[in-house]
Amino acid sequence: MPGWLTGTAAIALAAGTLLGLRTPRIWLAATLLAATALLAAAIGELRTGVPWDWHSRFLVAGQQVHWRMDAISAVFIAVLAFVGGLGAVYSRGYWDDRHHPRSAPRSRVWWSAMLLSMLVVLLSANGLHFLIAWELFALCSYFLITLERRDTEVRAAGWLYLAASHAGTLCLFAFFSALAARTGTWELGPVRDHPELAPLFWIALAGFGVKAGLFPLHIWLPSAHANAPSHVSALMSGVAIKLGLYGIIRFGGWLPLPPAAGWVVMAVGAVTGLLGIAFALAQDDFKRLLAYSSVENIGIILVGVGGGLLGVTHGDTAWGRLAMAGALLHLWNHAVFKSLLFFGAGSVLHATGTREMSRLGGLWRAMPWTAILFATGAVAVAALPPLNGFVSEWLVYLGLFGAVTSHHSAAVVAMPAIIVLGTTGALALAAFVKASAMIFLGGPRTALARSVHESGRWMLGPMLVGAVACLALGLVPLVFWPGISTAVGAWNSGWAAEPAANPLRVLGPVQVGIAATVLLGVAVLRRRAVTGPVPVGPTWDCGYAAPTARMQYTSGSFAGIATGWFGWILAPERRMRRPRGFFPAEASRIERFPETVLERVLGPAARLTLRFAATARRLQHGRLQFYIAYVVVGLLGLAALVVTGVKP
Repeated sequence: MPGWLTGTAAIALAAGTLLGLRTPRIWLAATLLAATALLAAAIGELRTGVPWDWHSRFLVAGQQVHWRMDAISAVFIAVLAFVGGLGAVYSRGYWDDRHHPRSAPRSRVWWSAMLLSMLVVLLSANGLHFLIAWELFALCSYFLITLERRDTEVRAAGWLYLAASHAGTLCLFAFFSALAARTGTWELGPVRDHPELAPLFWIALAGFGVKAGLFPLHIWLPSAHANAPSHVSALMSGVAIKLGLYGIIRFGGWLPLPPAAGWVVMAVGAVTGLLGIAFALAQDDFKRLLAYSSVENIGIILVGVGGGLLGVTHGDTAWGRLAMAGALLHLWNHAVFKSLLFFGAGSVLHATGTREMSRLGGLWRAMPWTAILFATGAVAVAALPPLNGFVSEWLVYLGLFGAVTSHHSAAVVAMPAIIVLGTTGALALAAFVKASAMIFLGGPRTALARSVHESGRWMLGPMLVGAVACLALGLVPLVFWPGISTAVGAWNSGWAAEPAANPLRVLGPVQVGIAATVLLGVAVLRRRAVTGPVPVGPTWDCGYAAPTARMQYTSGSFAGIATGWFGWILAPERRMRRPRGFFPAEASRIERFPETVLERVLGPAARLTLRFAATARRLQHGRLQFYIAYVVVGLLGLAALVVTGVKP
């Protein structure tokens, strides 16, 4: 059954790639058919746990095509199906042919091609075919990011993404080539009985880490997510960066592990989570805030993966299994609530035309559905009960606390990780309170925020489905535990034979109780507001007789104290024009947070390299006598080495 469903999905996506230019309705039907088939295949695989294998009768690049689906790939395929299907529906209202006659047809073609290439990545059991599909996936992502290619900033974001992707691909080419050279085949599978392959894990971590957005390899992610169309941003955040995690998780389960693998992965995850949310809190561009929040959540998932790796190397499967289960569930949860948030951001951008929170405010009056659904995603991403983000982070915490109480050496890294995760959660709550308040609450700050409209059903429908999924994953997590447990067992075959302790048995009723309490409180407050006397008067105006919208908090002032704690890494740039005279005409204060790694580290290094290359290029000027002189000088240098007894 998984074979027929997967084949149907692949054919439907290939048809969508061919038909997307001219037939949007048929394209949407084909995409939804593929998403439904993939979701059914993934659920079937997670229920049975029996891997599906398929070998072709033809060769591609001299290798027989080998597709394989197990419970690990099924988790990611389910994510691909969910976000890919919802994003296709959302694009009908957000990026339609009427408003984007030139780029909308192209977007449909590249959307289907990207889904198909990502599916092949997740199914490939051949290293060469994996690399080919990985490169096609990167190219499709580039063309989707740069749909508005007339914009200079969009083109720059696309080129940065492409450069970073190819840097990661070079690492992966080295990894797969070395793996094939050592094993004698391009076929992929468990090789833990080859301890000499353990150093290859570090190459895989670097290559896949670029795509996943690990700090400081995240340099492409903020600009790509911010400048891409919002449904593309949802696909990039919900699925594309998860393929980097797929590589780390997959080969972390197949390769022999270096002794420090779990420690390093957990430490990198903790740093990525903390610094990702610190940068998110500093942003005024709400799509950049969401992009940096994706970096933070990748860090949380990596902490769980690191716990799983530590569990394997220490032989303590109980807490390692919990940490890995939390990581796998959180990557699913993140795909759900982050796609919801990017859809909400697209709704706001579609109505106002700006991504700057300081130019918005008060949108809930004209966009109540968008405000409610965005707030649902904000509660989920902040890991507050009773929504889904809390469940998966709770599992990660359980694994880390288990590592601490087990008195293993893993406690040395697990305890700091717990502290960092707690700090990260508090900052995430502050960041999304800021985003929700700046966009939807208060009064309109500019004319843009006064003349807005609610989005149509094509955009609100996928957002509503995402919100319902956040609620379902939070209230009935018990339903999803068997599939996650199967995936954890598939990742480590030693865990598959052990009985799965179900930590969600108690959490589900608690979540339902919290939800009921919240609903009851809201109902009581609403009834009192309707039936009781409601005094009406001016809000506190701090002594001003006629307060204006400009006196409200800005995004910078809201987060000023917290971002000050991270000034050493945020490196803010400030320009200030102070008021002068008794009756000053104007004053201003502008604060900008640069992309520190890109602008303060890689940028200067690149400029220095280009300067050195320009200097070296002067040696190539076409004058034969100088070339002869170079040869003579080189020969004299070699002769001097021989005379002095130094071997050249």
